[in-house]
Amino acid sequence: MKHIFEKGRLEEAPTLVLFHGTGGTERDLLPLAKRIAPDSSVLSLRGNVLENGMPRFFRRLAEGVFDEKDLVFRTQEVNEFLDQAAAQYGFDRSRLVAVGYSNGANIAGSLLFHYRNALQGAILHHPMVPRRGIELPDLSGIPIFIGAGTNDPICSAQETEELEGLLSGAGAAVTVHWERYGHQLTPMEADAAAAWFGERFGR
Repeated sequence: MKHIFEKGRLEEAPTLVLFHGTGGTERDLLPLAKRIAPDSSVLSLRGNVLENGMPRFFRRLAEGVFDEKDLVFRTQEVNEFLDQAAAQYGFDRSRLVAVGYSNGANIAGSLLFHYRNALQGAILHHPMVPRRGIELPDLSGIPIFIGAGTNDPICSAQETEELEGLLSGAGAAVTVHWERYGHQLTPMEADAAAAWFGERFGR
């Protein structure tokens, strides 16, 4: 996968894994990573799927309708790439915190839904429920931040609440931060994510 790795100042800090939104690149969330965890190493990925020339992490059949077969395949692809990157760059595979926005938050959520211990934590900005009707792995104690919009036209408040319930039901410690700016990732939401990360993982 196309990616950027930047080594951080604190080796003991978790490595942030960044997942951009539709049409983004591996550079989009680098400023956000610095805001959240300025001393952490960063691995930022570019999605391997193109939709009308726009990079994504998995295919969809329509707005809000995921291609589940491709989602499962791409989630496995990302999980295996994280193994390879840990070996290549020497970071601790067991200490990864995902930071994703929109489509990127959905692939990060899918990692949580499909693979136990894939992530030590996650910051999901405006995610949807990646899959329904499957049993989630044990997520006991895994902290998850969800940034959501009460008026998000792509991800409804009900969808956010459903995702929170599924993750909490699997044992995750979920924090939901609500705003009224639609599907935007605002500076206030970024600051809330940074404060949450500092409380749980240190800065």
